[in-house]
Amino acid sequence: MVVGAVCLVAGVAGAALLFLWAPWPWAAAWLAAALAAFGGGWLLAGRFRGSWGYAEAEEELYLTYGVFVRQLVVVPYGRMQVVDVTADLLEQALGIATVRVRTAASTADTRVVGLPLAEAVQLRDRLAARSESFSTGL
Repeated sequence: MVVGAVCLVAGVAGAALLFLWAPWPWAAAWLAAALAAFGGGWLLAGRFRGSWGYAEAEEELYLTYGVFVRQLVVVPYGRMQVVDVTADLLEQALGIATVRVRTAASTADTRVVGLPLAEAVQLRDRLAARSESFSTGL
């Protein structure tokens, strides 16, 4: 939500400049639009965050995500080729990471986002060990 806060500050700054140089209805409309965009973004951010989930079954990994279009991805452990943990600058600042799972011909977005770093490393290690034990010999 850091991006939303920065956009809100920019919107309020724009409204302040409009109050100085334009008639007040324009500035008030700009401020109302900035507040509405921030509120909508805040609500959607929570929905997007809550839409991501995963479950480890006996022979496959289940990933689910999506607010407007719900997706369920099933990745057999034997098809996993690479399991890695990534964290961009914002994720590092927040202490979270993303676990990416790559398969030979997968076109699905197979990643688990927003995990605490220690949990992401543990998940990566479990998935890597299971992918070796379920190897299909490809």
